[in-house]
Amino acid sequence: MNKFKLYTTGYCPYCVRAKDLLKSKNIEFEEINLDGKDDERQALVKKTGMRTVPQIFMNEELIGGYTELAEWNKAGKLD
Repeated sequence: MNKFKLYTTGYCPYCVRAKDLLKSKNIEFEEINLDGKDDERQALVKKTGMRTVPQIFMNEELIGGYTELAEWNKAGKLD
């Protein structure tokens, strides 16, 4: 079973969309909210090169953000 992890912030509409999409597919995920966690956010930027959220991982491999997750859904990869 694939394990999803989402790095999010509370004010991010794409984070909400990503969580809603996974929930609609009954896919469990771990959410790491980065609000007020500047050190963790900087470590994530260093690891991925991405400054935006959400950052979505499947089995510890970076998928990307909401756009990439939506593309996976359209391609049937979340079914």
